[in-house]
Order: sequence, then C-alpha cells, then structure tokens
Amino acid sequence: MTPNPHPSRPGMKNYGISTEPDGLMAWDWAVDQLTRSRNYWISTAGADGNPHAAPVWAIWMDGMLVFGTGEGTRKERNFRHNANVVVHLESGDDVVILEGRVEVMRDVSIVERFGKLYEAKYGLNPVDDSPEGSTFWGFRPRTGLTWLEHDFPKTATRWTFDDPA
Repeated sequence: MTPNPHPSRPGMKNYGISTEPDGLMAWDWAVDQLTRSRNYWISTAGADGNPHAAPVWAIWMDGMLVFGTGEGTRKERNFRHNANVVVHLESGDDVVILEGRVEVMRDVSIVERFGKLYEAKYGLNPVDDSPEGSTFWGFRPRTGLTWLEHDFPKTATRWTFDDPA
C-alpha cells in the first residue's frame, strides 16, 4: 500500500511559515529523497527513557522503510519496548523527517523483495548474508515534515498519513 499523505503547514510559531498553500511540497519529492538516500537515521527511546539515534541502510518500498538489525542490539531492544520512532534523512538542507511505528516484517515475499532491492542499492543481500538472529523491520510513517532550507518559510510542509488500520 502506497501512502498518499495530506499536506498542510506546520505549526511553527515565530518562524515566518507561510499560511498559503502555494509552496507546499509534493509528496513525490519526499519519496524520491526516501528512495535515493543512502543512510537513514533512526531515533528510538529505551525502557529507561534515554534516546538513541543510529544510521541504518534501508529501502523505501510500498510506503514504508524496510531495514534489518541484529538481535539484542540497542535499536532492537528499544523497538520491542516502544515501537514509536523517528526517521530522518542525512540532509539538513533538503529535509525529510518522519514519525511513525516499526513492526517486524513477517511476510516472506516482502522480505525477499527487500533483499533484492537492497542488493541492487548496496551490493549485498542482507536476507542471504545476515547473521542468524537478524530481524527485518518495516517503518510506517504517521506524520512528517519536509522543507528546503533555502526557502524554509515557503516550503515547510507537514504530512499527515491515513491510519493504515
């Protein structure tokens, strides 16, 4: 399922954000950034409330970000405690920030397709080459922000996704 989020203006008081729809960014632009990005920063919170951020390699497919992590890693422990995460791409100038939830990918066809796309992008297939105990996760966004730093007040866009349930 490919999401079709609803754009609006973010509530950032005192930042000069335009109130006009002219300049709202297109979701296709964000999808292009999500597809082409090499590193994706995943931010989580542990059971003790401490934040954690780490980059992962991933694939944007079917309206979700799919990636793997090893069993017992801090990310994996945090996901199992609290599935709410933030994903941020590398750029602070061409910004994509998404908030949502992760879930274990159990559908073999999704995992196999992810492995092939990952191999085409990164040169290795984590489904075939990962150590035992690796888990593949899918991140589905609920809200997001995009903007272009050079025209932040006009391009700042908040995204609201339909609930997949």
